[in-house]
Amino acid sequence: MAGTVQDIGREMGSSCYSILQKPKAVCTDIYSSVPMTSSSMLTMTCPSSTTLTATTSRARTSLLLQLKLGCHHWSPSRSRSWTCLRYGHGRGYIGGEGGGGGSCVAEALPKLRILQTYSGTFALRETKQMPGMLDWFGWCTWDAFYHDVNPQGIKDGLSSLSKGGTPARFLIIDDGWQDTTNEFQKEEEPFVEGSQFGARLMSIRENMKFRKASSKASSAPNSLKEFISDIKSTFGLKYVYVWHALMGYWGGLHLDAPGTQKYNPTLKYPVQSPGNLAHKRDIAMDSMEKYGVGTIDPARIFEFYDDLHRYIASQGVDGVKVDVQNILETVATGSGGRVSLTKHFQQALEESIARNFQDNGIICCMGQSTDSIYNSKKSAITRASDDYYPKNPNTQTLHIAAVAYNSIFFGEVVVPDWDMFYSRHNAAEYHAIARAVGGCGVYVSDQPGQHDFNILRRLVLPDGSVLRAKYPGRPSRDCLFCDPVMDGKSLLKIWNLNKCTGVIGIFNCQGAGSWPGLEDSPKMNSPEISGKISPSDDIDYFEEVSGKSWKGDCAVFSFKSASLFRLAKHGKLDITLGTLQCDIFSVSPIKVYGKKVEFAPIGLINMYNSGGATDAIEVITEFSDFGIRIKGRGPGIFGAYSNLKPKSCSMNLMDEGFEFRSEDCLLTIPIPSGTDTWEVAVYY
Repeated sequence: MAGTVQDIGREMGSSCYSILQKPKAVCTDIYSSVPMTSSSMLTMTCPSSTTLTATTSRARTSLLLQLKLGCHHWSPSRSRSWTCLRYGHGRGYIGGEGGGGGSCVAEALPKLRILQTYSGTFALRETKQMPGMLDWFGWCTWDAFYHDVNPQGIKDGLSSLSKGGTPARFLIIDDGWQDTTNEFQKEEEPFVEGSQFGARLMSIRENMKFRKASSKASSAPNSLKEFISDIKSTFGLKYVYVWHALMGYWGGLHLDAPGTQKYNPTLKYPVQSPGNLAHKRDIAMDSMEKYGVGTIDPARIFEFYDDLHRYIASQGVDGVKVDVQNILETVATGSGGRVSLTKHFQQALEESIARNFQDNGIICCMGQSTDSIYNSKKSAITRASDDYYPKNPNTQTLHIAAVAYNSIFFGEVVVPDWDMFYSRHNAAEYHAIARAVGGCGVYVSDQPGQHDFNILRRLVLPDGSVLRAKYPGRPSRDCLFCDPVMDGKSLLKIWNLNKCTGVIGIFNCQGAGSWPGLEDSPKMNSPEISGKISPSDDIDYFEEVSGKSWKGDCAVFSFKSASLFRLAKHGKLDITLGTLQCDIFSVSPIKVYGKKVEFAPIGLINMYNSGGATDAIEVITEFSDFGIRIKGRGPGIFGAYSNLKPKSCSMNLMDEGFEFRSEDCLLTIPIPSGTDTWEVAVYY
């Protein structure tokens, strides 16, 4: 039976979008790979006699993945591309016979939970242990220093963030701390671009920037352990992660170094697939193909990870960011092939993480391949896009759109990681609002002293915590089959939920970049795009906060305009945005209390994700006066919709002044600085 875009349901797992509802396709072996040539076509018949037709340009593809993703674009081999799960870029489709693309969308497929049970190789996000760093503001050293990261620079960055009132509680010491050598870049010779990816790991220890080699005078700390202990105690850090590549370093291990010989590395030259090369070229992969990779013996890979992680854990490190995970499919020949090799490496990696880090402390990077995702039984965080490129103005909108669409699938298996960003940048608020609605970790990579605290204070509470939404942020249903980057007419809407409210981020991604491969398409000159938001139409599972029996109106608060609107459940609010403009709306169900009072908490209206500050709402019945109590956290301005002006308000049992804006029924109550948790009481 055929379906329309409006029929889209979420059949895969708790919230992944399925393409159709019923009947489901019959597939005997839902995890088997089906051999296909570049021009082959695969068909399947549903119980209703609807034929599902899939085409692909990969030599091999998973029928399951093609069915599950429906009309969405997917490039499983390339992790450093702007590929995203979306319709319209032509590499594959599913539909009824003759149904090109989205006009006749296939109604597919058993729930992702069934695949989890059937395959036994991966686990859904909802079953995994979430690393604690997700709820705390972080700082990554990469775009601040690149390879020149050093102990004093790290201290300077942590200090400047703390002095500005947004202390980092989570730190990633990125590439540049390890003991490496680069035979392809000679000292005092001009830098050869790409040669850095030929560097190889000499040992599992830190380099001389982070430890003293002798008793001679040096600015380096005595050891990595001493340095980490120092910054944790000085700056209140809760988590320190360090970076390493899946194979140790970009160029793998040095073949003859005393510190790496035990892992029996061999030099392999990566071979990229034709499908990979058809995408945007990547200097990292091209350079590794040129210089080779010191590939760890698969029989020794667990030993390597366990040695490395046990050592850095002994130095006070709490977790790792594991990069370059796409390398396996290019060096798998002679080692059992990419599928079995990825499974073996992933199992070894996750076993070592579980043994050495109590908090499931791992962020996966460049691990977007099907093989990586379908072998992630414990890893809970994976990058869902290409890198953040602060110096490239044409990738800012692409970054937001790519993560949002990729999160449709990835969000069921992991918490999609949105990468770092600069808080002082022309697109800083664009990225900040995306993180606020993304349900992800929030971390910047500012250079020391180069911060925009007006933006950071809207993301980060004074104690360093963030108001993280409940789920991975994903596009609203009416965005699934449009192109918010290049069609010249569509806005991108990303939805999420908090404990008591919903949240919608809306972005104009048009006119500031093109998908790779489509750079020659006609360019638009900063178009102004209009669209609509609708409370329950744009936010899935809104009944989690409204209750199933609720049929009332919503209070909708615009952060950018500080305006409060009352909308019917399926009402529409017009919005117009220019290129690189965005807004974020808190959506709260208006409920009737005591027959006369209509009330809806918004949250801290000085924060992007206002509703993330609100934990609970209840009726006050212990006093003669009727009232409503709201529990939450963080200082700022608490806002709510109230159809009546209150008689009085209190905050933590102390009388508190309030303001009531009668034209839109906005009630605001100040929460003093220094307040961690609060109970606001509103009496009528």
